[in-house]
Amino acid sequence: MAVKIRLTRAGSRKKPFYRIVVAESGSPRDGRFIEMLGNYDPKKDPPEVTIKEERVREWLSKGAEPTLTVSQLLKKKGITTQRAG
Repeated sequence: MAVKIRLTRAGSRKKPFYRIVVAESGSPRDGRFIEMLGNYDPKKDPPEVTIKEERVREWLSKGAEPTLTVSQLLKKKGITTQRAG
């Protein structure tokens, strides 16, 4: 099964924040994940993003595919999502 870097929702009703995680593509959105790589809080002004850059690069080199939203967050942080080759 493919491995994805994606968001899982946390927080209470109307106060969401998201965790950036590595999970198998078949697992549920808020279900089991392999590793937590960071957080994304869209409610703050400006939205706050914290990422473990070395771990993200390692997972990308292993072939993990980021979702569209995560790839946009990584791009804002200066991490390229394109794999060599």
